[in-house]
Amino acid sequence: MDKQQLAAQIWKAANKMRGSLDANDYKDLILSLMFYKFLSGREVEFFLKNEIPEDQLESEITSKKPRRVAMAQASLGYFIEYSDLFSTWEKKLPDLQPSWITEAALAFDAQVNPQYRSIFHEIFTPLASAVPKLGTDSTAQAKKLRELIRIVREIPTDGRQGYDVLGYVYEYLIANFAANAGKSAGEFYTPHQVALVMAEIVGHHLKDRRDIQVYDPTSGSASLLLNIGDAISRRSGNPDSIQYYAQELKKAAYALTRMNLVMRGIRPANIITREGDSLGADWPMIDPITGVYQTLLVDAVVSNPPYSAEWERPKLGADPRFAYGLAPEKTADYAFLLHELYHLKSDGILAIVLPHGVLFRGGEEEAIRTQLIDRNHIETIIGLPANIFYGTGIATIVMILKKERGSDDSILFIDASRGFEKAGKKNELRERDVRKIVDTAIERRTEDKFSRLVSRAEIRENGYNLNIPRYVDSSDPAETWDIYATMFGGIPQKEIDTLATYWDALPGLREQIFNSTTETHTHVQENIKTNNSLADSVHQHPSVASFEASFTSAFNGYSQSLKTRLVHHLADVDMTIIEAALRTELFQHLKQVPIIDDYSVYQIFANHWKVIGRDLEVLKRQGWDQVRRVEPNYVIKKVKGVEKEVQEGWFGTVLPFQLVQQELLAEDSSDLEALQTRLAQAEERISELFDSLSEEQLGSGKNSVTNAAGDAFNATNAKNRLGSLMKDITSPEIGVLEEYIDTRGAARKSLVTLHPEVNWAAMTADKSGAYTATTVRTYIDQLKRATDFEDDALEPILIEALDLLEEVKTAKKDIKTREAKIHLDTKHIIENLDDNTARSLLEVKWVDRLLDDINTVPHQTIETLIEAISELDAKYNTTLSDIGHRTQAAQQNLSRMMGQLIGSERDMEGITELAKILGEQQ
Repeated sequence: MDKQQLAAQIWKAANKMRGSLDANDYKDLILSLMFYKFLSGREVEFFLKNEIPEDQLESEITSKKPRRVAMAQASLGYFIEYSDLFSTWEKKLPDLQPSWITEAALAFDAQVNPQYRSIFHEIFTPLASAVPKLGTDSTAQAKKLRELIRIVREIPTDGRQGYDVLGYVYEYLIANFAANAGKSAGEFYTPHQVALVMAEIVGHHLKDRRDIQVYDPTSGSASLLLNIGDAISRRSGNPDSIQYYAQELKKAAYALTRMNLVMRGIRPANIITREGDSLGADWPMIDPITGVYQTLLVDAVVSNPPYSAEWERPKLGADPRFAYGLAPEKTADYAFLLHELYHLKSDGILAIVLPHGVLFRGGEEEAIRTQLIDRNHIETIIGLPANIFYGTGIATIVMILKKERGSDDSILFIDASRGFEKAGKKNELRERDVRKIVDTAIERRTEDKFSRLVSRAEIRENGYNLNIPRYVDSSDPAETWDIYATMFGGIPQKEIDTLATYWDALPGLREQIFNSTTETHTHVQENIKTNNSLADSVHQHPSVASFEASFTSAFNGYSQSLKTRLVHHLADVDMTIIEAALRTELFQHLKQVPIIDDYSVYQIFANHWKVIGRDLEVLKRQGWDQVRRVEPNYVIKKVKGVEKEVQEGWFGTVLPFQLVQQELLAEDSSDLEALQTRLAQAEERISELFDSLSEEQLGSGKNSVTNAAGDAFNATNAKNRLGSLMKDITSPEIGVLEEYIDTRGAARKSLVTLHPEVNWAAMTADKSGAYTATTVRTYIDQLKRATDFEDDALEPILIEALDLLEEVKTAKKDIKTREAKIHLDTKHIIENLDDNTARSLLEVKWVDRLLDDINTVPHQTIETLIEAISELDAKYNTTLSDIGHRTQAAQQNLSRMMGQLIGSERDMEGITELAKILGEQQ
């Protein structure tokens, strides 16, 4: 199940619970049931691996068999009675009682291995507390529980999804129930993209270490810790080398921390958790044998603490964590930072999310900030976009600190506040933004409008103020207007110089486009303006052709490299490092090309990688045969007023139907597409005809040509109206044909002989040589329709509309039949693909389409230049001098016209005075 399918399942459950629970209780139920299902499944899997047959599980997984209990507790850390397993609830779902869930939650605590008590103790308390809120009695509660279990059983919890399922659900719920989430609920969730920025920077710093300890003193959902763990294990290849220390104050969030760490497959021995206030009670590290206190020192601390929270300050000097000073009582931001810095090893790294105000606020915070700068702890400050976190819209930063930084005493400032995309009501970092921030931080590079390495001396000169705009100006340059160009035209050379990046990369193009009038001003070549050929002149210039060729050349071999590594050596793909390896290769190719924004190309790669990575996970986890798998496509539809899940066709697990149709059913697909295009054209023409009718022509009552809503043709009404209008149309030929209908036998044959002027051949005779009445009436209708009507007549409009309506009706039926056939043909093709064809299709899906999108970049880059030139030309195209001359001419013309006016004596006095004023203005 991918993320979109998972989101649909969660939302389905949310709708079923609507009105029963508030957002937080619903969240606790869903997450707790997911975790309970995970633990149940893991226990069943454990006993099956220990050679207990499936048909004996019920009799063996019982507290009456202490040896089985001990086995589970020793290996898993807990034991669940068979009757309390999630799978047992599924089997007995019609009889499920709320008491089963609440009693199972309490029984779980009693069967936890004492060694793992900190991981599992009271972890299902939120579940037990939420069940009674499902309804006023056990019957109502049981009904809701059954619906929830039906949903949760479809959610994957086996840890094989390649992404943080529990964290994703948590983020999804917070995003969709924002009124009851975020800061108002005391929960602080770090969006995945921000967590990635922190994780990549921390992971790079720790890449050469073997045994690593990471700590989050405000762990929440544990997403930060998990992202850090992923980043470290990708580099080390050993996820078991990481120990996770987590502390959380809120009970529900503390439960979630533990659930998430366990569900992600982290060994219980590597999970050390504590429920409590990180600031009020420091982490207790007392040796159980000697009783000696040992300070917890870790390789990395990561956190997103509650912003500007109140805290209970100790006495000054009483707590070694706050040797640099005490944060204000109302804003604990620096208290969290100092607590975390204290627990860092001398070569460790700290990444913390903080409100922007910590950079410049005065008083006690300024004193702490001064100490941190003077003692050279702050390495990087990253300004994030506003409105990026749930529960708050304030501006935030990520601060990177170290205990010891060596001789480097500079601070890197990164202003990433402008790089984001809108995602609903929130802002969200794109993959390109994440990558650029991380690369800039790791390489410690300066880039105009984005980042700057600042010396400690300069920071001291600024009074230890770390406000990012003091050091990095990311604002757009102010719009300027050249006075000379505004008055007389032309484009200032200095404004054209702002496009120097293009001119340097495209030699000769500037001279081709512009013709200098003075040393300071120029204009677009007259022939280019006259022929409106700016785009052609740019695209056809040799330097542009050379640029596009160099881009193509830079990517020589890239396509084949991707196909070899991803498709033909799929079995060798290491999912932990493949994306980074391909990304590095991509940036190496881009180094050879000027002008191009490397990160815009990377975004194209990242967009495609979402699909490629998901496919690779499926094929590597579930086997190559998944390439030939099709699944039923279920949708929610109302059946007799009740929403039901019904099948609507099929979809390919890995290979999309559309891809297969384009590559292997090209002719059928092309024919279908042509039909669909013609259908769209016919429908558009019908709409145009309808819109062309006046109210009178649309008619009313029995004469109406519209449907009940009055917004489209009704075929029957239009046909009746047309028949009424053409009723009296006649001609000699029509007269004979009408007489033919009324006659019989020999008389009909005689009419045919007597009237050769009638085009009898236009009709098809029956076996006896006669024409049926229906055939003749159809021909009469054709003759009437061929009448030479007046230009504004209604008849030709209705005739065309009726013909098109019939065409649409036939086309829709034909399209439906063809679509159904192609759909089933595609299903059959996928299920019977040979390996070579399957690989060819994967090459198209994964590589060809990626390269098609990347190859559009040079053209888009040149189009950006053309747009910039056009804007500069238009800016000064109309001068104030021109406007002044036109205004003067208009005034003179108006004054002359006024001299020709006649009126009363008073009117003429007013006109004379106005003419005098206009004359003075000339």
